[in-house]
Amino acid sequence: MQFEVVTLFAEMFESFVRATLLGRAIEVGHVRVFFTDPREFATDKHRSVDDAPYGGGVGMVMKAPPLVAAIEHALATRGPARRVLLAPVGEPFSHARARAWAKLPRLLLVCGRYEGIDERVRELAIDETVSLGDFVLSGGEVAAMAIIEAVSRFVPGVLGDLASTHEEAFAAGLLEYPHYTRPPEFRGLKVPEVLTSGDHEKVRALRHAESVARTRALRPELLRGHKGGGDGDG
Repeated sequence: MQFEVVTLFAEMFESFVRATLLGRAIEVGHVRVFFTDPREFATDKHRSVDDAPYGGGVGMVMKAPPLVAAIEHALATRGPARRVLLAPVGEPFSHARARAWAKLPRLLLVCGRYEGIDERVRELAIDETVSLGDFVLSGGEVAAMAIIEAVSRFVPGVLGDLASTHEEAFAAGLLEYPHYTRPPEFRGLKVPEVLTSGDHEKVRALRHAESVARTRALRPELLRGHKGGGDGDG
């Protein structure tokens, strides 16, 4: 799996691509991450990549020519890829989307900056626009890291046991159940007895019930499309 990141701040990724599971996945070749800087494709003497918006307004807007040129260069150099813009106006990123993207050979992530990008970039060089949530970041770099981490977990060989991805939060459309480990009692709080009983069927039943209860309390909208979610109207 190859990730291509178009960003003005590739240095933000330096420790990220060396750390933990992702770092090991890159080291053994399961994942590769490349960076392209739009500033390298600016044509004026100041290598500017932003300008004031037409129509007025606060802030600056990323210019179309260097950004489109950077995307086209990345594609020409290393091959076709799904082109994704990271911006607050996009569709929500999800567990299902991460799983689907992991089946692609290459994913290109475009990190916006400033007040946004020239809309013609989306029209000319973007396949889809994705957001991490209803909030604003200074740029798409943090979002790109989150997406690379989430997608990489589904790439064969990155996790020791791919079956673990089926038990993670959102894998079944529910929030994950609570976890416990030693000691069995801490400051008066005990681990549920079922978890130490050795009865695997009861353990599975308890965990499912707790997933449903937690989802109903914290993210009730997830239950609407979930089969076996209890009697909830929530």
